Amino acid sequence: MNLLAVRILFIVASTLIGYQTMDPRDLGILGALIGIVASGIIILVEMGMRRISMRGLSSTVFGLILGLIMAKLVTDAFILAPISSASLSMIRVTLTLIFCYLGMVIGLRGKDEFNIIIPYVRLRRQDQSEELTLVDTSVIIDGRIMDICKTKFLENKIVIPKFVLKELQQIADSTDPIKRQRGRRGLEILHTLQKEMVQDIMLHEEELPDIPEVDAKLVKLAKILEAKILTVDFNLNRVASLQGIKVLNINELANALKPMVFPGEQMRIKLLKEGKEHNQAVGYLDDGTMVVVEEARRLIGQEVRVVVTSVLQTQAGRMIFTKIER
Repeated sequence: MNLLAVRILFIVASTLIGYQTMDPRDLGILGALIGIVASGIIILVEMGMRRISMRGLSSTVFGLILGLIMAKLVTDAFILAPISSASLSMIRVTLTLIFCYLGMVIGLRGKDEFNIIIPYVRLRRQDQSEELTLVDTSVIIDGRIMDICKTKFLENKIVIPKFVLKELQQIADSTDPIKRQRGRRGLEILHTLQKEMVQDIMLHEEELPDIPEVDAKLVKLAKILEAKILTVDFNLNRVASLQGIKVLNINELANALKPMVFPGEQMRIKLLKEGKEHNQAVGYLDDGTMVVVEEARRLIGQEVRVVVTSVLQTQAGRMIFTKIER
């Protein structure tokens, strides 16, 4: 049953109730019209509440219940005082209104921190906690997440936030052909992931509209869900780490898995272009590691035998410095 069928059923039921409530012989038609109008107004209100999230609604209800409890406790304290019934009734109404308002406002403002509120309540044992990993746009476009998932190194459930999917769609619709190609590649990778790993992929609906930047939203959602972040973005890695969130960076994993080389080791490398410094030439290993060869600019385009002199590890990756073997 879809949403349209539910609305039609509600209108029909409201019409019948309105017809039966009034005298069917004299005012039945009027009652039916009242039922139709009332149901239409309720449906319009429901359509206007489309942007209200379930978490926001549950936070408001939580705050309202908390306000009612506080109002009841404070009002009971006034019963001990010699106050007339009329004054006590006025105090009860006033305190109930004030505490309900404050409770609803506090509930809405602190909805991101309420892990006990539906739909974030986690009824599970502490030794059976479910590990979640949020992915950002860069790691989807990068594509290596596919191979990592196939090797089963990433056992956590992968969570794709809705705002990440929206950003990916915006990139795919960009007027820039390079961005458009990257966005479409990301959507294809995401489609393949969902197709091949149905049980381990889930889409999270929370959009956090109060936070404008996607990276800030990702960090906030990771805090709420107590999840890790999978990324290749260096800046997001730093920001999330500073806020105590565990980050899985594919670039760091790739650098850690590159074969080790030591000074004095020999290798063959094809020189492809000039280096930054005078008379340098640059080549690359099969894994993408840059090899800088001193005094070799004249040999660009050739395959030469070199000896490793030093290895430099940077945030961008590993650089190997060599010289021509004599």
